[in-house]
This record gives sequence, C-alpha cells and structure tokens, in this order.
Amino acid sequence: MAQSISVSNLSKSRANNRLWLKLVRQIGFYLILLLVWEGVARAGIIDSYVFAGPIDVTKSLLHIVQNGVFFSAIQTSIIRLLVGYFISIVIGISLGLLIGLNTYVKETLGSLVTGLQAIPSVCWIPFAIIWYGLTESAINFVVVMGALFCIIVGVEAGVKNLPPVYLKAARNMGASGINLAFRVVLPAALPSVITGLRQGWAFAWRSLMAAELFNTARPSLGSLLEMSRTNLDVPQLFAVMVTILFLGILFDLLLFGPLERSVSIRWGFKP
Repeated sequence: MAQSISVSNLSKSRANNRLWLKLVRQIGFYLILLLVWEGVARAGIIDSYVFAGPIDVTKSLLHIVQNGVFFSAIQTSIIRLLVGYFISIVIGISLGLLIGLNTYVKETLGSLVTGLQAIPSVCWIPFAIIWYGLTESAINFVVVMGALFCIIVGVEAGVKNLPPVYLKAARNMGASGINLAFRVVLPAALPSVITGLRQGWAFAWRSLMAAELFNTARPSLGSLLEMSRTNLDVPQLFAVMVTILFLGILFDLLLFGPLERSVSIRWGFKP
C-alpha cells in the first residue's frame, strides 16, 4: 500500500516537473521572440512606417484601451464569433453524423461538402452582402460558412474510423436512428470530433475578421484593423493583431486544451 502511494506521488511529481519545464520553455521562447522583434524594429532593417516594435505596439494598445473602444470591440467580435460557431456546431455535427452513417448521403452531400470546404470563407462575403446587406446576419453567415465544413469533415472522419463492432453491438441492443447517432456514434467519435471543432474554431476566427473588414458600422477587432490601415497606424495594426493572437491562444488553453486532454485520458491515449 505504502509502495503504491509512493509511486503515485512520484508520478505526480514528474507530471508537475514536466508542466513547469513546459511553462519555462514557452516563456523563454516568447521573451526571445519579443527581444528579436524589438531588435529588428530598432535596427531600422524595415522602415518604421510599415513596421513597429513591441514597445510602440504596447503604447498603442494602452491608448486604445484608454479610449474605451478596445473592450467594446473585443466583446462585439466574441459575441459574433460564438453565435456563428454555435450554429456551425449544431448543423455540422448533425450533417457529419448523417454523412458518416448513410452511404447515399455520403456519396451525394459528402462530395459537395468536400468541394465547398475548398472555397475560402472570404468568397462568401459578396453573397452575404447581397442576401443580408451590411448586417449582423451577414457576418454570422460568413462565420458559419467558414467553420461549418471543417466540423462536418471532422465528425464524418470520426464516424468513418469507428470500429464496426461498436455499431454492430449497438444495433444488436436495439439502438437505431437518432439514438444510435447521438448516444453511441458521437461519443465514440469524440477524438476526431474535437479535432474538427478545433479547426472549425480557427476558421471561424479567420472568417469573422474577413467579414468585419467589410462591416465597420460597429466597433470590432476587424473594424479596428480597417481603421488602422486607413490611418496608416502601424503600431495599432500590430496591437490588434497581437490581441487576436492572444485571444486565440487563450481560448485554446481554456477550452480545447482541457477538453482534448479529458477525452484523451478517458480513451486511454494519455495516462
């Protein structure tokens, strides 16, 4: 008993050491990156009117924070992103399960999804403007079209790679239709589904920024980017880009990282 407790404590200690080493490596990497960035800016290798160092970017960031526009812009963009992404999840998981479980749907709708996935999300902006005008619905439409097909493909891949014995066992026990899809297939396909959701989130961000560049009626991160370009305010442009980068890393750490680890542990991929 004492030996098992000692082994357990040793594993926890090693895990904590690995986490600390990972954190130190990450902090060291970003510090070096900031130093190189500032060094390039001060060396004048690139003209100052098209490039800004981290010190100037920080000053610009503090300026837009003091103006009160910054947090309002973040809130607007995040709400738009969440609305479009939630719609993508609902439609994407449903269609992904349908394509994965039905051969006829896979041969028809599945081939269409593969083709649509190759279309850049920016191509949907003209349609969104024609159909919805410069409205919130247009932005939501572009976000949905940007994220949807990654989610569908992720779910379909998870269903396709399921061991056939799972489906046979579930059907032998009477599972079918929606019950089979959402209570058996979807939980079993979770690793691939999460990968699709993660990719869909990244594409939703890209689609949102593209749509917001064309709709600057409300303060948003995209409208701040467009305003910076119009005013040739390079430090502010970098500041908004760094903010988008930070938000992307933050959401990944707080949402998809823990979710992926939880599923990996449950499936036995990680101890």
